[in-house]
Amino acid sequence: MASAGQALADNLNASERTHFVLVPLMAQGHIIPMADMACLLAEHGAQVSFVTTPVNASRMAGFIEHAVATGLAIQFVKLHFPAVEFGLPDGCENTDLLQSRDLFKNFMEACAALREPLTAYLHQQRPSPSCIISDMSHWWTADISREFGIPRLTFNGFCGFASLLRYIIVRGSLLEHVEDENELINFPGFPTPLQLTKARCPGSISVYGLEQIRKNICEEEIKSTGVVMNTFQELEALYIESFEQITGKKVWTVGPMCLCNKDINTMVARGNKASIDEAQCLRWLDSMKPGSVTFVSFGSLACTAPQQLVELGLGLEASKKPFVWVIKAGDKFPQVEEWLAQGFEEQVKNRGLIIRGWAPQVLILWHKAIGGFMTHCGWNSTIEGICAGVPMITWPHFAEQFVNERLVVDVLKTGVEVGVKAVTQWGHEQKEVTVTRDAVETAVSKLMDEGEAAEEMRMRAKEFGVKARKALEQGGTSYNNINLLIQEMGNQANASG
Repeated sequence: MASAGQALADNLNASERTHFVLVPLMAQGHIIPMADMACLLAEHGAQVSFVTTPVNASRMAGFIEHAVATGLAIQFVKLHFPAVEFGLPDGCENTDLLQSRDLFKNFMEACAALREPLTAYLHQQRPSPSCIISDMSHWWTADISREFGIPRLTFNGFCGFASLLRYIIVRGSLLEHVEDENELINFPGFPTPLQLTKARCPGSISVYGLEQIRKNICEEEIKSTGVVMNTFQELEALYIESFEQITGKKVWTVGPMCLCNKDINTMVARGNKASIDEAQCLRWLDSMKPGSVTFVSFGSLACTAPQQLVELGLGLEASKKPFVWVIKAGDKFPQVEEWLAQGFEEQVKNRGLIIRGWAPQVLILWHKAIGGFMTHCGWNSTIEGICAGVPMITWPHFAEQFVNERLVVDVLKTGVEVGVKAVTQWGHEQKEVTVTRDAVETAVSKLMDEGEAAEEMRMRAKEFGVKARKALEQGGTSYNNINLLIQEMGNQANASG
């Protein structure tokens, strides 16, 4: 990872460096891209303070060790997280540790209580902060930016397509008076045809008591200096341009950040338990034909019902195609384990690898044996699939995942829908089978067969993979944007200082 950017960093006097403060939402899907961002900024000569907490820092131990070993100018700010003070269990410092989504308000209030200790820490730092890049949900970081007289940029982990749609929905209060979850909604100002039901729109998830926090987030979003996005111009230029026009804000596309170091998501998540090690996984993949394997994984927060997992497994079996299947079923996992032990795992052992819990996703996606990716369409997973040049089967669950599905299927034309009929709300267990085994078999066959349509999808996916890599190479659009971001934020900080 030490590169020309590192050499540049070494040649800079510490007092001359632009100093970024990165404040991620304490959730794996938000921490991982921010960790990537920290590396990219440091490689290009900036200094970074990365805000975390003890539990999250322990999960990131491998990444922290890597940053220290490679000499990257990243300081890890480990702040005490006041979980107990805000009615949370001790050590509940990440959204995946919340026992109920009803505790999300408590979690957000605990996050806001980090403002004073973070401010005190930053007052002691030299050079002083030049810019805060904060998860959009951390509205309270705006107070810190005002106290230091520095810009605050927001980051929410969405792509340009979903960011634009979310902004149009929020600005026009489009969901406020829609009572029917299945009513189709139009989006005035969106540059290409798009209709979605309320249930499939970002922002449709309601958590009791968050009204004031939502208001604070929106007010500070309007005041922010600009937006950092984990995407690249060549992927969705029309939507990024439209976002800038509608919001009047500068968008810094600095992705795909997962290409900064393809092992970062492994290092950040190393605290999670895996049922097999990476070497076992690679040996199994090495035994498969190139492009023959479907990788199935639904991220860290999706809560899939046991009966739906069984139906998915039977569809994979019926497809007669090789697969790697990552199963997460939370406290319901024993039910799934019982089914696996009744003969399924034995029946598919020659062409199916089952991973329980966490898996090294990027490592798997980049293996030559992988020919398709069945995904929940979270943006981190989607952009990782795009970078690997792999076509997708879309199986969205909640949040902006249904929007990302439309980008993949309709705009990029690098994927097929599995045909999800119902939304699985975050924090609520899925109650029924919404995708049949026949639908799974059909989607896998459509993506993995040798037909003309499948071949065209594969070619388009490979082309986007090449463009993704070029964006972060020297002279690429994202490479240049990172340098410009560092330069501009440094100049603004010097001017105000």
